[in-house]
Amino acid sequence: MTQNIIVALIVLAAALSAAWRWMPAGWRHSAAQKLAMGSRRAGLVDEARAEQLAASLAKSSGCGSCDSCGACGKADAKPADSVPAAGSR
Repeated sequence: MTQNIIVALIVLAAALSAAWRWMPAGWRHSAAQKLAMGSRRAGLVDEARAEQLAASLAKSSGCGSCDSCGACGKADAKPADSVPAAGSR
């Protein structure tokens, strides 16, 4: 019985993590604000820490989440100062 509960909690945490990761940026930002303000109202954090929590939760971890950071379009660009490989002279 205890193993089933632990496995269910792990699966739930993984599902929530995946949902948060692939959530559209606007939804993630709104949900982060609501979670931070809820924790502030519950007395878990002060106002400054709630703002830091909201900013931290609203960020994504890498490309693919459309936060319009501009990093995804840079893969096609070639560096201007490329160093020639050894032996190519």
